[in-house]
Amino acid sequence: MSSKVVAKVSLSDLQGPDVPPVASITDVKYLSSYNWIESPKPTIAVPGSPPLWAAPKLPQRVNKDSGLIYIAQNAARHPDSPLEPLFRAIYVTDPSFDIRPIDIVTDRNNIRKLLSFVDPTVARNGLEEFTINIEVTKNTAIFSRDETETQDIIGPNEFKGFGHEFEKACTINKIVGSTGHHRIISYRFGGLNVIVRHETDGYVGATAGPSSSARKAQSPSDLTSVFDSLSLSPTNTNLGTTTKGSKLIVQRDGQAVPLSSTLEIKTRVSHKPLEIREVAAQIWVSQTPKLVRAYHQRGVFKVPTVEDITPQIKKWEQDKQVHLRKLALLMRRIVNVVKNCRESVTLRYDRRENKLILTEVPRKKMLPQDLYLKWDDASYTRTAAGAGVKQEVKA
Repeated sequence: MSSKVVAKVSLSDLQGPDVPPVASITDVKYLSSYNWIESPKPTIAVPGSPPLWAAPKLPQRVNKDSGLIYIAQNAARHPDSPLEPLFRAIYVTDPSFDIRPIDIVTDRNNIRKLLSFVDPTVARNGLEEFTINIEVTKNTAIFSRDETETQDIIGPNEFKGFGHEFEKACTINKIVGSTGHHRIISYRFGGLNVIVRHETDGYVGATAGPSSSARKAQSPSDLTSVFDSLSLSPTNTNLGTTTKGSKLIVQRDGQAVPLSSTLEIKTRVSHKPLEIREVAAQIWVSQTPKLVRAYHQRGVFKVPTVEDITPQIKKWEQDKQVHLRKLALLMRRIVNVVKNCRESVTLRYDRRENKLILTEVPRKKMLPQDLYLKWDDASYTRTAAGAGVKQEVKA
């Protein structure tokens, strides 16, 4: 079967009665997390841990970034199935997780690209051409990043800022051999159940345990996150396991860190203040509550502070409702299109036409075969309303 165009979407299509009245993120839940481990074979540690924020109390000089930089680490380390670590981590954390009510599984980057189509002002360099590969299983659309390059090498004579070196200087790695921490959350947006994977720069450690009243209010899972985040000595409790048909090695290591502790780190020269609107889209998609805006003069950084920017991001969401409602409609339409296709779909932004072009393309499956069985697992049951009888939920 050759490829064929199945739909084209322009901005003018994203209007009318189908646009939802409100498009906000609700019901945010942490599902799982993992760290990539430096190893000859693709290896992740679950739940892993972000680096701990530990900035010095005095100004410091930081070297410029150099060497290997990941653009899309999941694809760079596991090109056979960049999305497999997301699913493996979820099922290690919760073996009974029911994937079937989920409408979209995606990386944060894909939602940011779709938002840039609706509102080019949210992208740093404006709207650029991009590609997203999409596959449907039952009622779930899986969005996979498609990048020209998955990593970069910064040469000794190149200058691309201080961001990575600053992160190293101001955080403590909690997982031996870690090369990056990824988190997986779920939420409701525009009538859709969405799972989002994103990289996290760090977290703020708890300075004290919860009060007795807070302990009473917290669920057991919340308490686990709090107590785990207080642990200072993560240890590797598993040399790693693999699943038949997969090359990915999964270790159990680290502690779950609550979403409320996570942060994003941004660096900038002192004479160019970083405004919230420049980073709001990225932070909104992942619902990261904290931000560090680190300013420097020729690599000498002032003492940075951690800001809770939840109110600013909420206001940004309110101010951007016109665009976010269109984003919600766009995501729904994409899901509806791909559900009616027999093959996988490539979504591509064509600058010349200024449209999103969806093309049906034969492609190898995105996940190992055993993971697709999660959509057919008859062990998931619900209690029939008012009857007290268990019945299977049909996919």
